[in-house]
Amino acid sequence: MPETACISVRRLVKRLPSGGRLLTILDHVDLEIARGESIAILGPSGSGKSTLLALMAGLDRPTEGEIYLDGEAIHDLSEDALALLRRRKVGFVFQSFQLLANQTARENVLLPLELTGHPKPGRRADELLALVGLGERGHHYPVQLSGGEQQRVALARAFAARPPILFADEPTGNLDSTTGANVLRLVDELRADAGTTLVLVTHDPSVALRADRRIHLRDGRVERVEHGGEPDVEVERVEPAVAS
Repeated sequence: MPETACISVRRLVKRLPSGGRLLTILDHVDLEIARGESIAILGPSGSGKSTLLALMAGLDRPTEGEIYLDGEAIHDLSEDALALLRRRKVGFVFQSFQLLANQTARENVLLPLELTGHPKPGRRADELLALVGLGERGHHYPVQLSGGEQQRVALARAFAARPPILFADEPTGNLDSTTGANVLRLVDELRADAGTTLVLVTHDPSVALRADRRIHLRDGRVERVEHGGEPDVEVERVEPAVAS
């Protein structure tokens, strides 16, 4: 794995049973993501975006291939080892927020801090809630917060332990355009503070344009790569295989 890489994916394959056959979801994907880089993954429904994100985050297992996360090979780790690695190195932001309904905003942010043994979890939680503009709402439960406020709590929780890597799956999908833009601004500010590498799945081209690179998937393969304002880099396409 290159020293500058934060995430490395090599010949990644994911197949699932479907109607007596094996359906290929990802077909030999290769990807290198540098430390501190922001990547947007795009593609039509069924192209493999969320599957690729889940594999890189260690939430799913590949059928074939290798995945290296911040220097560690995760494709053959045990479930316990994966859980520990995610706790130390990964933050998550989901479209549906995934807050614990029976805990307040502050308690949601406290949880990862306590799990990682932060020396002053209460102070850190209060700092993060203030940073995302919810310093006075820490005692509220998720049901008492708007969608945008819930996503801001989710961001504070994701960045609580200053993770090297943040995975975000459609983080603005349930938000209006103004609220979504504010959430993305907060992501940028928190990333700048922590030096976090961002991998983002989105359907929204305006969200994707904020990334350093845009990876377009189709039929489980990388179709093209866009790097900042540079011209698209076309990737030679081969028809994806369907295992019998």
